[in-house]
Amino acid sequence: MSGGTDGNCVQPLLLLLHAASPRAFCAGTQSELDMMDHLANTEINSQRIAAVENCFGASGQPLALPGRVLLGEGILTKECRKKPKPRIFFLFNDILVYGSIIINKRKYNSQHIIPLEDVTLETLPDTLQMKNRWMIKTSKKSFVVSAASLTERKEWISHLEECIKHLLSKTGRQPCREPAAPWIPDKATDICMRCTHTKFSTLTRRHHCRKCGFVVCADCSRQRFLMPRLSPKPLRVCNLCYRQLLAEKKKEAEVDRRQMEPIPSAVQGYEPSSGDDSDKSDDEKSEQWPADTEFYTSQVSWSSFHS
Repeated sequence: MSGGTDGNCVQPLLLLLHAASPRAFCAGTQSELDMMDHLANTEINSQRIAAVENCFGASGQPLALPGRVLLGEGILTKECRKKPKPRIFFLFNDILVYGSIIINKRKYNSQHIIPLEDVTLETLPDTLQMKNRWMIKTSKKSFVVSAASLTERKEWISHLEECIKHLLSKTGRQPCREPAAPWIPDKATDICMRCTHTKFSTLTRRHHCRKCGFVVCADCSRQRFLMPRLSPKPLRVCNLCYRQLLAEKKKEAEVDRRQMEPIPSAVQGYEPSSGDDSDKSDDEKSEQWPADTEFYTSQVSWSSFHS
């Protein structure tokens, strides 16, 4: 795998915890935590963060905060919508920052900042194209990355998990329980993953459902639904997710309504089910991807579900 646009190879995770040797690896987890506290307000840490800010330039946000420590950096391959691309990642003790590489170690853009307290991780099986993969999941966006080696993947996951654990213990927050669905790459399918009939072409565009991440056609994703966790604006969703979201909204409204009602003195009678059955035919149901199947963790090709 290649690195940035300057043609360098993918660099490993470089830990920056030793002031005397900025590229050396730290011996153990506890010593890393101790070193974090030691480096929090040092000049060398400030210089390193300023160097990262300078590489992003005016397009990036300020990164220096009291108590923030830059722990390491490295290039990972991110599975993007069109194709895998190298991205520079910076691990801080409270955030994960990544961006596009213009000139490695000199100029980056498209800066993204992810609070570590919102991150959960999941290792993924290798594919023919990508090895040493794992998923970075957050409530707003989830995506797949891969490392140059299995050892590097273990290093990244180990240090990320330790930082997340340490941060959650300090803040008292719970880990993210409803991560956003990752977008399935365009090249994963030539046909709509919902109707399984529409074939994509230069004239028939691919779209992504913001709820499940599936690649769908326009006819199967005409609906919009407001999901405040992801965006203040209504987002494109596939027809199946739209019906599920409407049913969930209806159920929540019913629960709220019942909570507002006074409690009757008599014993309540049996209440029938809400009857939220789909009006789709059995034949149409059988051709759709099962709603409870995970694309990335399933060992079965999705196409086999409608063959």
